[in-house]
Amino acid sequence: MKNCSASNGFKLSLLAAAVGSALALPIQGFAQGEEATALEEVIITGARGKPRTIADSPVPVDVFTSDTIREVAYTDTNDVLKTLVPSYNVSRQPISDGGTFVRPAQLRGMPTDKTLVLVNSKRRHRAALVSIGGSGTQGPDIATIPTSALKSVEVLRDGAAAQYGSDAIAGVINFILKDDAEGASLNIETGEFSEGDGSQTTVQGNIGLPLGETGFLSLSAEWTEADATDRSEQYCQSWFCLNPNNPVYDPTAWYTAYTNDPAFMEGVKKANIGQGNNVQPWGQPNSEATRLFFNAGFDLSDTSELYAFGNYSQSEADGSFYYRYPQNGTIMDLREADGSIYSPLEKFPGGFTPRFVGEVFDYSALGGWRGEWSNGLTYDFSARYGNSTIEYTLNNTINPSMGPDSPTSFRPGDLTNEETQIQADFSYEIDTDAVGPVLVAFGLSYMDESYELKGGNEESYIAGPYAVQDPWGLCNSDGTASSAGLSAIAGGSSLDCANPSDPVFQVVGVGSNGFPGYSPEFSGVYDRDSYAAYVDVSADVTDRLFLQGAVRYEDYSDFDSEVVGKIAGMYRVTDNLNLRASIGTGFRAPTPGQQGTTNVSTRLPNGFPVATGLFPAGGTVAGALGAEPLKPETSTNYTFGLTYSIGELDLTMDYYRIYVQDRTYAVSTKDVSTDPNSGAAYDNYLALVGAGVAGAETIGGVFYFANAFDTVTEGVDIVATYPLDWGNAGMTTLTGSVNLNTSEFDSDPSEYLNDEDQFDFENIDPSWRGVLTARHEVGQFSLMARANLYGSYENANGNGESQVTQKYDPLVLFDLEGAYRFNDMFSLAIGGRNVFDEYPDKDEIGDMCCGALYQSNATVSWQGSYYYARLNMDF
Repeated sequence: MKNCSASNGFKLSLLAAAVGSALALPIQGFAQGEEATALEEVIITGARGKPRTIADSPVPVDVFTSDTIREVAYTDTNDVLKTLVPSYNVSRQPISDGGTFVRPAQLRGMPTDKTLVLVNSKRRHRAALVSIGGSGTQGPDIATIPTSALKSVEVLRDGAAAQYGSDAIAGVINFILKDDAEGASLNIETGEFSEGDGSQTTVQGNIGLPLGETGFLSLSAEWTEADATDRSEQYCQSWFCLNPNNPVYDPTAWYTAYTNDPAFMEGVKKANIGQGNNVQPWGQPNSEATRLFFNAGFDLSDTSELYAFGNYSQSEADGSFYYRYPQNGTIMDLREADGSIYSPLEKFPGGFTPRFVGEVFDYSALGGWRGEWSNGLTYDFSARYGNSTIEYTLNNTINPSMGPDSPTSFRPGDLTNEETQIQADFSYEIDTDAVGPVLVAFGLSYMDESYELKGGNEESYIAGPYAVQDPWGLCNSDGTASSAGLSAIAGGSSLDCANPSDPVFQVVGVGSNGFPGYSPEFSGVYDRDSYAAYVDVSADVTDRLFLQGAVRYEDYSDFDSEVVGKIAGMYRVTDNLNLRASIGTGFRAPTPGQQGTTNVSTRLPNGFPVATGLFPAGGTVAGALGAEPLKPETSTNYTFGLTYSIGELDLTMDYYRIYVQDRTYAVSTKDVSTDPNSGAAYDNYLALVGAGVAGAETIGGVFYFANAFDTVTEGVDIVATYPLDWGNAGMTTLTGSVNLNTSEFDSDPSEYLNDEDQFDFENIDPSWRGVLTARHEVGQFSLMARANLYGSYENANGNGESQVTQKYDPLVLFDLEGAYRFNDMFSLAIGGRNVFDEYPDKDEIGDMCCGALYQSNATVSWQGSYYYARLNMDF
């Protein structure tokens, strides 16, 4: 056990060096945003009650305006935040089940579900997807929020569970919606990668309308369509290779019987139904989305307002699973009832790559009444409803156990997350002689949430006749042919009951291959409700000292109650220098989705594709494997920082430390084998059989979520702006930000994670990341140059003495954009991302499989250059 009171692995000298470096380089300051918003920017996140400025905030908050957001050449709001906030990371996950459609992200090295997402300061509902690996993230789908709807974004980089509730361990992201009563805008952008693929078109619009004489209605819409990319090579592994020119290809191997067969190789061209030349493409998926948002307000009086906002989003994307080659356990010869041989190659002559389609529906509505009573008490009553549903379709695959009767398209089921919340918030300012006005904010809330796994069509989960040996009774137990077998032989069958390798004894997988459907046994609804109350007290104790304290109580129907607290303060040393610090406790209750999700899919636990099952920690199957029901994660957060302003330079620097106990994480995959001599792997097989898992014989691995270990995450955030006025030559704004971050275990994880997973947990993400931007404006013309910097990181493959590691070099990706404003209405921008076409290092240790060249879940982009043009119209 490490000493959690000490700083582990992240030396405080790093903070001192960072402070010294930043103060020594004012012209190359690190950014607060894409413009010199400076420290007087007003914020509403982080302090209940009255808004404060960035300089006066006791906790670090970034603010990004709509102009800043519009200048980022991405459609997905996840990618916009990644560009603006270095401690926010999101990766492209091309073969990751639902992670292909709802991408999990990180803030300060912590997964999405440890960052609370707000819209107009109200909690945003979670997505239906539960990531099946790592922390099992289930957080809001930020991609459903179109950037055209945003007035600003505030990113609170500090634990705030005492103020806002469960999930706010790493921080809070607050999306503020546009509230104009007039005006309109329309943006059209189109672009393509330099490889000639991945073309994308986006149309965004917003219009502000008056609502009576005292109200507004802001409507925003976005439509986007993107084609797939492919950054892979043809499938070639030691067990099956399709490329004779690859050094791995063995001309004496058994698979050459297929690669030398013209009919098979012609079928290979159709193995992934026309998505590229490679049977297993790695890249972004095909996608299309339509997203709508509204925001409305109506003044009842000078002190009272009705408000409402909501959204509707529909998106669809498709991605590949792993290529299925002959004799891989799925494409196998099977004996039919008449003794003839059936092979899935009759349906797919060159093997097949399952195509996974996800259609995501997301909608919400919130209404409220807020104002101030005559006694000075402010009130805010609100109610919200949110729903996220993913409908899955699986094409270009089979249910192997159904043999020739299997369809090739399936509906394996749907996932739905649903939330309803009623909330009341109040604040009151108390005048005191001792310290001046004291602001007291307090509130109550009730939330009901549910997670449903809706069963798929029967063909997607049914155990067909070939889930067992000799389904037609062609052989006797003594190795002789039965009467049915003798009849088949008489009809010309090659049946040989004495040969254990005869197809009559072949057993194949159950369910739609790649993603078996949710059967009635693993379908159902998981729900709970919770109550919460909080008190937040803050005051300017002196002209120089501001203090804030908060306490929150929450009670869950499926867990014990929790009490958390926070103390924060800001001290004005001089007119230019403020010091700030906070300490707080937090918690995150496992979601109903994390407690109930079930999944069987193809994964690579030992570098080889096998069917791997995820089962609920509190269920019968995982219980038989040694799992225990999940419990809440708890945390302790520390921050210490400063805000500094001298001349035109605005600078904020913050050190943070996040200690998380009982962290939820997926255990390393446990092997499953039907071989009685395989030890624990055979015991796991018996556990699956005992728990009634259909097709247990074809599952190669199992895992579940557990409160596996304690961790310490430490880092430094540096953000600043520095404008340069060139007179008639225009204005240049230098902006940038840097995040340094490490995560380490604070307990022994070996009971839950193998050596490889332990190494990757601590080393797989870049040790630091920065964004440096120069934006020059002169007359009607502007030019932007941005450097996206990634520090080194490491990846491991294997366990024990056989483990090998690879260190990835630091990388800088440059973006360029030039824009010209023709008049008050029209402007045109042309630019590129990663204009020098840089890629991270390729995999050198064999950790990537099946055609992948790059670490597929890396936070560093591996798509290459992208060029675009954007027309902006303001009315």
